[in-house]
Parts: sequence; C-alpha cells; structure tokens
Amino acid sequence: MGRKITKLQQPTQLPTRQRVAAYARVSCRKDEMLHSLAAQVSFYSNLIQGNPEWEYVGVYADEAETGTKGARPEFQRLLADCRAGRIDLVLTKSISRFARNTVTLLETVRELKGIGVGVFFEEQNLHSLSGDGELMLTILASYAQEESRSVSENCKWRIRKDFKEGKPAGNIRIYGYEYNAGKFTVIPEEAEVVRMIYADYLSGLGRNAIMKKMRRLGVPTKCGGKWAESTIGSILKNEKYIGDMYLQKGFISDHITKNWKPNNGELPKYYVEGNHEAIIDHETFEAVQAEMVRRAEKANHPRMHTFSEFTGLITCGRCGAKFRKKINSINTKYAAVTWACATFTYKGKHECAAKRIREDILKEKCAEALGLVEYDPAVFTAKVAAIKIPDDGVLIFTFKDGTERTLNWENRSRRESWTDEMKQAAREFALKGGDKNG
Repeated sequence: MGRKITKLQQPTQLPTRQRVAAYARVSCRKDEMLHSLAAQVSFYSNLIQGNPEWEYVGVYADEAETGTKGARPEFQRLLADCRAGRIDLVLTKSISRFARNTVTLLETVRELKGIGVGVFFEEQNLHSLSGDGELMLTILASYAQEESRSVSENCKWRIRKDFKEGKPAGNIRIYGYEYNAGKFTVIPEEAEVVRMIYADYLSGLGRNAIMKKMRRLGVPTKCGGKWAESTIGSILKNEKYIGDMYLQKGFISDHITKNWKPNNGELPKYYVEGNHEAIIDHETFEAVQAEMVRRAEKANHPRMHTFSEFTGLITCGRCGAKFRKKINSINTKYAAVTWACATFTYKGKHECAAKRIREDILKEKCAEALGLVEYDPAVFTAKVAAIKIPDDGVLIFTFKDGTERTLNWENRSRRESWTDEMKQAAREFALKGGDKNG
C-alpha cells in the first residue's frame, strides 16, 4: 500500500477581544455633579461598546466619594473584578478621578500591572503599562494630591470663617427641623417626637427602651430608616433643640485620611445663643443632662464580671447575632444569670424573638454533651468550638474535632428556678419601692 500524505489545516484562531471597564467618580451629590457622573457613565458605555476590539464589562461609578479615600465601594468592586480576572483594561477620565492620594494611586496601578491589567488616563493620555507610565504617574499624581490639599485648606478657611460669624457649616440634617438658606424651621410632627423622647427619658426610660418604643410605633428617622440607640443619645445631647448652636465641636485632621477628631482646644469653639426657635425648654434640657450624668455614674459602679467561657461562642440561628450574658439581679448575691440574643436585647422582640437560656441549664447541657457528671469549664474550653441555637429549646454543639451533637433544653418555671434566698431578696426589694434603672 502506497504512502498517503494529507495536508492538515490549522484551525483559524479568532482574535480575543480585550475586556474593558471604566471608572467614574464625583465628590458630592449636587445636581450638576450627578449630571456629570451620568454623562461620564453614558460616554464610557458608548465608547467601549462602540469598539469592535473591546468587550464591554461595565462602568463603575462612585457618588459623593472623595478621591483621597481608598474605601470607595465601586472602586473596591472594580479592583475585586480585576483580581478575579474579569477585566483587562480600565478607562478613567483623569488621575484625580482615579485617586488623589499618590500612595494609593501607585500601589493600585502597580498591583493591577502585576496581574496584567492596564489603566488608561484619558486626560493625561497615559497608559499605565507603557514604558514611562509609572514615572509620569508619580509626577502627575503628586500634583493631583497637592491640588487636593489646596482645595481642603480653602474649604477649612471658609468653614472656620463661618463658625467665627456664628454660622453652621455644610448641609445640616437634624430631626425636628428643616434647615434651608442658613435658617432652622421647626417641623411640628417631628418636634412632638423630640418632646416625647425627652419626656420618656426623664420618666425613667433608657435610650435603648426609647429606641424600641420608636420602632414599635413605626416612627421613621429623618432619613426614613430605623432608630438606633446612638440616635436617641444624640437627640438628648443636642443643644440645637433649645435654640442654641455649639460650633466647631471637631475638625478633620488631614485631607488624606479625612479622620474627624474632637476639638479639645486645638481650635476655637463658638456658642451661639438664641439662634432659632427652640423645641425643648432650657429647664428640661438641663434636667436631661443631669440625669444622663447620674445614670453614667451609676453605670460605672462595680458590677459582676460578665465575661465567661461562653462569651462569643453562642450564636443565634434566627438572626446570626451572638448570645450575651445578662445578669438580672435584685442584688448581686442572688443574681439570675441568663444568656440572650444580642438582637433581642438591644433591638427588641420584634427584631428577633429568640428565647433566653438560663446559665445553669446551659452548663447542665454542656456537661451532658461532653459526657460529664458535672460541668467543667476547662473541659468545655478544650473541646467545644461553638454552640448554635437554631430554635427555642435546641442546642447544637460543634466540637473542635469536627463532630456535632444536638440536645434539647427547656427553661424551668419561675417557681422551680427561684431559691428561698432569691424570693426573700425580691420581697425586700419590693418593700423598698424598687429602683428605676436608666
């Protein structure tokens, strides 16, 4: 049989398209800036999709995010997609849009260069993967950072000048008032809520209890969200509710980190009296301040130690929060110790209805899970990695060897759980008239 020679055709390899994304940013939420951002997004979308050699990945756009900060959400999402190998080239308008911090810029560009991702700066006509790219970036980024410092200093001068003249800085959002063109106007329905908060606090409710009440009543915050304990605290301490203003309480330490620091005498402070219509009278405000001091002093009194071997190990299966130790005591000698979901404790039953578990029952179940006659904290710490409470009456133990064990539990009735000493202490407490705890 004769030889047969066949010419093999190499398969035609289609050229791969470069995967391209763009990054855009504006530093404030003014209408003209947001219009500029929309224009940038539209421009880059059309530019990338109109190039047949490019595959459109998307436009990453940050609103009201300063270029000196690296923790911009869309910027970080862009970097994550680059690291995941989804992007080959990033387009951006200019160095200052990408980053005004020289260190952040160079570190980012070098990292992307190391994984083969280029950055093209349109305004400077500069490609980071070019031969002289990094040298030019270093020089130009230094100018951008200096420009940022200059802008920051000008802003500080203007703000401090306003403070000196008794004017607040920036766009103020305060519950109870509308602030427009330098004037505070009372919002009647919000003012009633502020008065209720002050009255509730003086009646004995704490900030957490007031927060729960506001959520239960369905009252929205200024921005339409849910109330937090810190929000209640800020309302109770804000002098604007008596018609005054305390200016320059703090300041931005530098234009790179944007860290806010309390003003402890580094800069002058100003107090403006009778600036606008009050919602709270001076007597009520001073009474609340005195009550806050009293409660803080009481809270600083020595208490029973709340840390234990269970701290940080018990997780609520309903909301994912940790269980925390609670000491509900009539006096500390006969304290009833329980473990409760942090969400239930601080935000209320409507946020998480997980049932508490008494510590004595928890220890009994730990001993049972470990096969011990009596509970031993040292053995527990050595063998148990975590405890999950997926539902009321259920404990799932995860051991450090990777095994699990599920046990059921049930809290004893109050009659069963109270000792004679605890009952006597309760009677003595009731005869004294109790105690309001803020």
